[in-house]
Amino acid sequence: MKKELAWPQFIRNLLIMVVGSRNRSKLRGPTWIIVLLFIVCCFLVAAYMYPPESTSTCSRFSPHGCGTSTSNKYDLPTPEFSRALNEDEIQSRIVINEILKFHPVQTKIPKIAFLFLTPGSLPFEKLWHMFFQGHEGKFSIYVHASKEKPVHASHYFAGRDIHSEPVEWGRISMVEAERRLLASALLDPDNEHFVLLSESCIPVRRFDFVYNYLLLTNVSFIDSYVDPGPHGNGRYIEHMLPEVEKKDFRKGSQWFTLKRQHAVIILADSLYFRKFKYYCRPNMEGNRNCYADEHYLPTIFTMLDPRGIANWSVTYVDWSERKWHPKSFRARDITYHLMKNIAYIDESPHFISDAKRSVVITPCVLKGFKRSCYLFARKFYPDTQDKLMKLFSNSTLF
Repeated sequence: MKKELAWPQFIRNLLIMVVGSRNRSKLRGPTWIIVLLFIVCCFLVAAYMYPPESTSTCSRFSPHGCGTSTSNKYDLPTPEFSRALNEDEIQSRIVINEILKFHPVQTKIPKIAFLFLTPGSLPFEKLWHMFFQGHEGKFSIYVHASKEKPVHASHYFAGRDIHSEPVEWGRISMVEAERRLLASALLDPDNEHFVLLSESCIPVRRFDFVYNYLLLTNVSFIDSYVDPGPHGNGRYIEHMLPEVEKKDFRKGSQWFTLKRQHAVIILADSLYFRKFKYYCRPNMEGNRNCYADEHYLPTIFTMLDPRGIANWSVTYVDWSERKWHPKSFRARDITYHLMKNIAYIDESPHFISDAKRSVVITPCVLKGFKRSCYLFARKFYPDTQDKLMKLFSNSTLF
């Protein structure tokens, strides 16, 4: 069989045929242009058909494109697994990896979806109305009211209630409500970022700041950290094996913001969700209390896309009193200095439940620069609304 001609030799021969010998009469300008175009076209065809041999799997002219490797059949993420994945895990990882590779179609005006998880009416609707006013087309609102139908004080919230089910604190129903909110918001293709808020949440920045903060970054703000104490890894139960190992078990705030790919993953996941549904709940073996809303998202995204999350929540809450519930703010607490302090915090504290009662500080760093951590805050009593609205309308802080 005749050996194929390497493309550099092919081009040299082509030049000899077209240009001819040195003794040939000089070609005129238009003829040279035609000759050069012909040579360039032949070069491109030859380069495509006979790419130069290289140790690299990527060629500019390769019909397979760059960045695709055939060494990994399923193109799975490549962490070092301590064991072989079972069939369910392989299928789940394939789906999740395909979702992570998908980039949402860019819309003219991307929106942030604000997801309110509340028992009933929202006490801060008037404050949120001020926050949203003048930014129509850049946001959408969804309200999951688990106990009673809300009475709305703002036209932005009217008609934004979704189908809701009862929610019990500490139970998987809390995560199911979050998934229900995400499902409703994902129906709108313009929603590119998703923010979970409670009835006691308030904004601590103006809308433009929040919009740019979230949409100009490519991460989800999911709080995730290791708590080796009884209220962290002490809640883990071995029935989660083999899919969820203790070394991967994480804790974090329930109040997240998500980019669209991560929101889709939460709805697509059944494998890990089932593990947390049955084995992360109150009154488990040994009287351990596990709360899925504190562990499910921090754990699965640390396992599946650790570089895609920021490891802090953009919703401020004060756990410094080290009680079962965070500090609550009343009207007497609301001052300009309090709100300024919250808005400009640039480190996120994680309170550990070990015997030393340790505190782990996480700097809030985006794209290599330290940033303020918080866009929202909780828990605020309804009697704070008037003071907050006055600050919001008069201060350049927000």
